[in-house]
Amino acid sequence: MHILKRLLRWALVLAFSGFLLAILAVGVTYWLIAPRLPSVEVLKDYHMQVPLRVLSADGKLIASFGETRRIPVDIGNVPDRLKHAVLSAEDADFYHHPGVDWHGIVRAAWHVIETGGDKGSGGSTITQQVARNFFLSPEKLYSRKITEIFIALRMEQELSKDQILDLYLNKMFLGHRSYGVAAAASYYYGKTLDQLTVAECAAIASSFQLPSAVNPINSPKRLLARRNWVLSEMRRHGYITEEQYEQARAEPNHGAPHEQPIELDAPYLAEMVRRQVLDRLGNDALTEGYVVKTTLRSDRQQAAVDALRRGLVAYDHRHGWRGAEAHQDLPANAGPSDYKQALAGYTDISTLEPGLVTASGAHGATVYLRNGEHVELSLDAVSWARPHLSDSRVGATPTSVDSVIKRGDIVRLSHDDKGAWQLAQIPSVQGALASVSPEDGSIQALVGGFNFMRSKFNRAVMAARQPGSSFKPYLYSAALDHGFTPASIINDAPLALPDPSRPGGLWTPNNDDGKFAGPMRLREALVQSKNLVSIRLLAAIGVRYTREYLTRFGFALDAIPANLSMALGTASVSPMGMARGYAVFANGGYLVTPYFISEIDDRSGTAIYVANPARACRDCQERLLDTSVAGPPPANMTATPANDVAHAASASAAGEDGIDAVGDAILPPDAHGDSNHPPILAPRVLDPRNDFLITSLMKDVILRGTGSAARALERDDLAGKTGSTNDHHDAWFVGFNGDVSTAVWVGFDNYDSLGRGEFGAKAALPIWMDYMGSVLKDLPSNALPMPPGITTITINRDNGLPTATDDPNGISEIFKVEDVDRLRAQAQQQKEQEQQRAYDIF
Repeated sequence: MHILKRLLRWALVLAFSGFLLAILAVGVTYWLIAPRLPSVEVLKDYHMQVPLRVLSADGKLIASFGETRRIPVDIGNVPDRLKHAVLSAEDADFYHHPGVDWHGIVRAAWHVIETGGDKGSGGSTITQQVARNFFLSPEKLYSRKITEIFIALRMEQELSKDQILDLYLNKMFLGHRSYGVAAAASYYYGKTLDQLTVAECAAIASSFQLPSAVNPINSPKRLLARRNWVLSEMRRHGYITEEQYEQARAEPNHGAPHEQPIELDAPYLAEMVRRQVLDRLGNDALTEGYVVKTTLRSDRQQAAVDALRRGLVAYDHRHGWRGAEAHQDLPANAGPSDYKQALAGYTDISTLEPGLVTASGAHGATVYLRNGEHVELSLDAVSWARPHLSDSRVGATPTSVDSVIKRGDIVRLSHDDKGAWQLAQIPSVQGALASVSPEDGSIQALVGGFNFMRSKFNRAVMAARQPGSSFKPYLYSAALDHGFTPASIINDAPLALPDPSRPGGLWTPNNDDGKFAGPMRLREALVQSKNLVSIRLLAAIGVRYTREYLTRFGFALDAIPANLSMALGTASVSPMGMARGYAVFANGGYLVTPYFISEIDDRSGTAIYVANPARACRDCQERLLDTSVAGPPPANMTATPANDVAHAASASAAGEDGIDAVGDAILPPDAHGDSNHPPILAPRVLDPRNDFLITSLMKDVILRGTGSAARALERDDLAGKTGSTNDHHDAWFVGFNGDVSTAVWVGFDNYDSLGRGEFGAKAALPIWMDYMGSVLKDLPSNALPMPPGITTITINRDNGLPTATDDPNGISEIFKVEDVDRLRAQAQQQKEQEQQRAYDIF
């Protein structure tokens, strides 16, 4: 008995000594590790990596940029069924342990001893997992495990359980670039958290353990096994009833990729936003959850996309069928699996659906689509597909379907106006549309090509093309400031000028129709787009003067040729630059600069940038007090030089005065900290009377000139000008009213000819009309009123001089008031000369 007591005493001493040694070991370990433990305080204000989101002016998603998918969600907005699923799967005792599950650690330690060092079972709580994911590496080291325990204990002291669970549900990787439960729900099921079923909650909870291998898309069998185990755990812990368990267990796995839905088709502008925001905010722009609100109006942007695509497809149809996109040799017994394989590498291209011709005959063909649908094409559905022979010639209308498409051909289909399928093809021609507000330059719509995925080159801002006759209004404006009037007479006659670079050493420009009208008034010359008049007009006012004058419309000097070819529109410009230039006419003579970012918000919704662009602001008090006269704009307001346009759009180099520029667009001054900021006035570059006269001339272009097709819009406030270049390399229409200035360009990237007859009025104007008709629908007429200093008098239509109101050859014309007396004096002098010649007969 005495020996037993001694043994018991020694056992107690040894146990107590062991306990003290353990306490001492823990203390020494903590003393050694504590200096290296990170501060848990940072978790109280930790920012998850959240992608950059780009929105339209009315809040529609344009794009999301970032390496990860994450949608931060507050713990209070996480449904209980999802919390319970995660707790059942990962840490059922989470709300009761101190951050460490000692039983789990002992169990894991015993596993290591039993297996001779296998570290497979970690026994980590949710708190430990948060500690590891925020502060440590995933390496399975004893030192890392001990550090993880100490961090977890410290976290439990400084953070609430809900705060820790909040971090866990938002931080953890759940497969397919999805971080956090909200992103996983969106990607795997296309749902928000409150829409998830119990089975879907269990499936997401199943992904925490091995997210890359076990998730709703990868390894469906393993996912279902894990999900059903989680459901059984939820039932065991009383989170769901037996009935709910059976119902959830019977539910199939519906997991599939659900990319965040893009609500507005504007990829060219989205890329401009990305580059400009990176310039301003650095690399954090893509991870800090910024939200960029653009100036795009979703209805106008969609109208622009649709109009450009319809116009390019219409051009493509006019120039015939170029053949099938590809051909597959199908075996005689080919079936759906063969068809799917043949179409595996093809995707939709701007609503053009790829299909495989499985049968073709004289009267019809069967086309298999990727969704398994079989479409029947009649002869009417391919009637447009005359063979393409050259840029100006097509073959005969097809008389049988199998003369156009054959079995094994991979083709494109689209819906016609009545919703029926028809044969289509991807246009080889390209185009661009840029539309800005004349008031402040805000971009209302921008399309840089037929399809962004096929070509990311943004022609709306990066192209440097010749504008042809659409450049003439700038020249005419310069002439009106140089003493000419809308009634000035210029001779439309053949012209030959020395040019050693040309055959015969002469430059002999011509009109598009090859005809000459003789002496004619400037108004008629612009309406009929007479090239010879423009050249003589430029020669009269001087090339140097005109080049400097054109900088008033935002063009850089080196984009404008220093010779008479300038009169024919041989400058290098972008559609955005042309829309900006015409905005000067639309707003009364003020140069605004295009911009596309109106606001940048941080992840909390607080604005960190609010655009304060220069405005025309014709009726605001500051403008009424402005005494400045029309003149050239500041040097930093001219467009990027032609040879640097592409570089500016691709590199987004910061412009002068620290203003971030993308092509012809800028990031305006920031006004987010000043709610009472006064408006910045755009510089006045045109006398309002000059502006009114030029606009009047361009209204006549639409009323009875090369743009007369636009009369179909039945509006009295439209003005614009067609543009075509030699050999039809470029087709333009640029026009405006008081609400919007829009430029449309059509052409080939390799400068091929558009084909005979493809003038601006045929290739570009229909696109402009389609867009403007949609944008201005139901809007009232918006044209500038006649400014002071303009008067209307009767002139002789032949000589352009004032005449009696009852003159049968008289017409009304508008002039600056100071020009009237001079013209009347000329008329009187001419009358006296005619009388003198009559007297000389005798």
